[in-house]
Amino acid sequence: MDVLSEVLKVVKLQGALFFNGEFSSPWSFCSPASNELAPYVATAAKHVVVYHLLTEGHASARLVDGECLALEAGDIVIFPLGDAHILAHGRPPKTEAMAKELARLLSQGLKLSRTGGGGEVTQFVCGFMACEPRLSQVFLNGLPPMFKVGIRNDASGRWLENSIRFSVNESDASRAGGEAVLAKLSEVLFVETLRTYIAHLPPEQTGWLAGARDSEVGMALALMHRNPAHPWTIGSLAKEAGVSRSVLAERFRHYLNEPPMSYLTRWRLQVGAQMLASTSYSVAQIASEVGYESEAAFNRAFKREFTIPPARFRKQSRSAHTTVPATKSRLSA
Repeated sequence: MDVLSEVLKVVKLQGALFFNGEFSSPWSFCSPASNELAPYVATAAKHVVVYHLLTEGHASARLVDGECLALEAGDIVIFPLGDAHILAHGRPPKTEAMAKELARLLSQGLKLSRTGGGGEVTQFVCGFMACEPRLSQVFLNGLPPMFKVGIRNDASGRWLENSIRFSVNESDASRAGGEAVLAKLSEVLFVETLRTYIAHLPPEQTGWLAGARDSEVGMALALMHRNPAHPWTIGSLAKEAGVSRSVLAERFRHYLNEPPMSYLTRWRLQVGAQMLASTSYSVAQIASEVGYESEAAFNRAFKREFTIPPARFRKQSRSAHTTVPATKSRLSA
């Protein structure tokens, strides 16, 4: 059972490719933080993960105030927390601020955009992944603010890159279903990158992603995420995972620094909070959906986690959503 797949079913990723660029060295541009990009590409309530797939040439990527990564063709660099960052090659006189050009760049779709000083050519296909911010923190918090993965190391990655390049090149033809294909390829690319990243974590790594890779802990996590309303106990989870209760508890604490039942309680409440903010279900219905036998029990647990009762949380969430200016996005379009 695949715990990452179970989580992604709930998070409901929405992806798209938004920029197809060719740069000749020297060049440098600063991509804004995702909260600046979000109004142009996704609904205001979504968290936006930005990534860049390098399809030709060389470049470097760095956080505005952090580390630098060298990139080569076949690398994808991801900014899961949405930090502002700089992509560059060579030493141009200045770094162009992409934030000033967002409206113009995004209005042209995936038409190839060329710029630079006339030297070595680098090509990028840039995309984003919008996801429910509260639930996606489960796996996003286990990722560094910037990381890269080479997708040309196996056949599936090479096929995926070739499919993206072909679809981007064909995007101007306005073929029926073209945007849907690009959106799905964007989602697959993101998930495939996460899978590769998890597979190459060092053996001593801890955290949610490392726990998801562990056979026993991963099984327990997958069971809880697949059916959070089930009356799980440490004993029933251990039985399904094929280990003793003490072994599961010890391994779970090693990777996630908390007992399985504490994790399950927090996840149930996070799902409940998401349902309060996005559905019209009654509090009693939501309580049942996330595994509470009574509305009163859910209310008490929810207030301990979020400091306010569910009804007030729902009211504040909807009020915050309606105060955000409505901006037409690629996703809503």
